[in-house]
Amino acid sequence: MPRPHTLRARLTVGLVVLLAASCAAVGVAAVLELDGFLTSRLDEQLSETGSRFPASLEHNGKLPDSRDDHDGDEHGDTRRQASGTLGVRLVDGAVTNAAVVPSGAAATILTVRLTSADARRLASVPVDGRGHTVDISTLDDYRVMATNGLDGDVMITGLPLEPVEATVHRLELVAAIVFGAALTFTGVVGALWVRWSLRPLSRVAATATRVSELPLASGEVALPPRAPDADPRSEVGQVAAAFNRMLGHVEHALTERHASQERLRSFAADASHELRTPVASVRGHAELALLHPGPVPPEVTRALERIAAESSRMSAMVDELLLLARLDAGRPLERAPVDLTRLVLDAVTDARAAGPDHRWTLELPEEPVTVTGDEHRLHQALANLLANARSHTPVDTKVTVSLETDGTAVVLAVHDDGPGVAEDIRPGVFERFTRADRRAKGLGGGGGAGLGLAIVAAVVEAHGGTVTLESRPGSTTFGVRLPATP
Repeated sequence: MPRPHTLRARLTVGLVVLLAASCAAVGVAAVLELDGFLTSRLDEQLSETGSRFPASLEHNGKLPDSRDDHDGDEHGDTRRQASGTLGVRLVDGAVTNAAVVPSGAAATILTVRLTSADARRLASVPVDGRGHTVDISTLDDYRVMATNGLDGDVMITGLPLEPVEATVHRLELVAAIVFGAALTFTGVVGALWVRWSLRPLSRVAATATRVSELPLASGEVALPPRAPDADPRSEVGQVAAAFNRMLGHVEHALTERHASQERLRSFAADASHELRTPVASVRGHAELALLHPGPVPPEVTRALERIAAESSRMSAMVDELLLLARLDAGRPLERAPVDLTRLVLDAVTDARAAGPDHRWTLELPEEPVTVTGDEHRLHQALANLLANARSHTPVDTKVTVSLETDGTAVVLAVHDDGPGVAEDIRPGVFERFTRADRRAKGLGGGGGAGLGLAIVAAVVEAHGGTVTLESRPGSTTFGVRLPATP
């Protein structure tokens, strides 16, 4: 039998099991008590009957007159015996006569042929004036009582146990029917009662299920209505009240987090937007100073070159931060058909020109692959993946760009046979300002600001896709999965 898992099922099963145990105890006690009572009444009847019938077996069912005069009313013929009365006479432990009074024939007796086993069982009955149960194979179960006869013999009188057993069996049947009906009724009514009693808890569970299905990682979250209030004096009511308080705390924390994220995004967007002008101005003035025709000391020239380079780097970083802030804010992207095959060809051509010391290969399908999205942002994401492979792998590394589709999704993969991504930075490789300088160390990599892969993840997610990383020494694969255009 499978174990019930729900609290409602356990309570119902426990109630039915306890009631079944109680009914079984009452039934067994009643049956045993009735059986003992009827058996004692049978022993009293045997005691009242005495040994008249077995003593009369010597004289074909009636005692001689001398004995009648001697014993008075203690003896008599078979007409005073109940139907089914058994009489057995034993002399020196051996059965000499055995008969039974038939029903409806008071003046006759029926001789009983006993087996040797039956004779031994009857001979073993103690002469103590008490009733004993004996199974006689040619008849049935009998309640017998042995007494000493006048001639040194042993007289055994017995009455059938069939009426007692029939009454006890009838009680067992009635008890089984009544208790079965009671158990069925109690099980149905108990299940309904438990279901009604646990309704507040079911509402709490339903509310918890709805909360568990909400995306709580980011964005504004609207929690479902609270669980209905229940009697605070009950355990279920206390659970509901505690759960509602917890939801209130969670909702407050989520609201504060969302507000903080919005403030941070607004600050990043505003700061990036405001920095674009002064950074461009600094870069322009540095380049203008480098074009001055007069003599300039080498130290000043070097400083101006560094100012121009860092200004250019800062300008790119500001643009990337502004793009991330806009993507975080949910700014809609362009939605147009994009030939991803042509996009891959152009991006690899640019990467080959920027990294001629790497080996660039393509694995493209014969038919063009089209997706719906923002062509400029998709090109930027692919360019970042190729730049990441170029910057963080040694010279002569083979970089393979593959594209395939199954009709429902497009998979773009950038694979290289470089040293791989360090294991400790793999979990956060798509987070902002995660720098893989250890991968690039000694390989000629410049080590950027750590925003390239974050932009890849943000652009892909904005297109409804996913980006993954699989890396080990000698094999690194960045995979981009996008919905295909029907």
